[in-house]
Amino acid sequence: MTAAAFAKYEGLGNDFLVLDAEVWPEATVTPELARALCDRHRGVGGDGLLWVDRAGLAAGRVRLVILNADGSRPEMCGNGVRCVAAWLLDRGELSVGASLVVDSDAGPRPVRVRSTKDGVSEVEVAMGAASVAGAPSTVTVGGERVAVRAVDMGNPHGVVFAPGDDAAGLVRAVTALAEFPRGVNVELVAPEEGGFRVRVHERGVGWTQACGTGACAVAAAAVAEGRWPAGEPVTVRLDGGPLVITVAEGSQAVTMTGPARRAFSGTVG
Repeated sequence: MTAAAFAKYEGLGNDFLVLDAEVWPEATVTPELARALCDRHRGVGGDGLLWVDRAGLAAGRVRLVILNADGSRPEMCGNGVRCVAAWLLDRGELSVGASLVVDSDAGPRPVRVRSTKDGVSEVEVAMGAASVAGAPSTVTVGGERVAVRAVDMGNPHGVVFAPGDDAAGLVRAVTALAEFPRGVNVELVAPEEGGFRVRVHERGVGWTQACGTGACAVAAAAVAEGRWPAGEPVTVRLDGGPLVITVAEGSQAVTMTGPARRAFSGTVG
């Protein structure tokens, strides 16, 4: 194969290889390619691929296809959308303060780079409305019943506010729930001053440094359960760092703000 360029970007340690459609035809971006490139021992390494089609850029839109490290195709990735905005900014195709729409499998996601400093872009994303289950499901882990709140952020999430000690067992139990026939991202949540501390087991990836849609799901579930007021920004602190999330009152529209940066660029092939 002819050498093809990529760029490695990360948002709070959730890392991706950004592939430009002009270099990588969509037909070449396969599950096999994702598994090979994302392999941290025999490839470049990453949590996933972000394939970006810039054909609609003049009209203020780009198209995004995401592949996880295992080759599966998630509907949406909040950290990935921020990385796409940072990539476009670094290319000179998006300006600080300007807005752009990223069309994902979950629908359009408007983005805006709020600021940039020392190579780190602070990006705001309109993540769409959260759909929170009216009542939690329950699983039994180690003889204890645990509540799981299903949240749809364009992709599926199971939010647990009292996770206990058996994280692996809890992930297996939540993943087996009938509500999640295509798998699920699992958020294990503990309250802390100013917000929530969260660990995320991501569908198709495993334990991950950060998950943007997961942080949004936690905030939406917290508002639904009266754990946080609607309309008030909340800090969701993940293993890789914090995101600021706001859930609008009534509409449940979610806004996410957080960093993204280029780690390095290279070629493969």
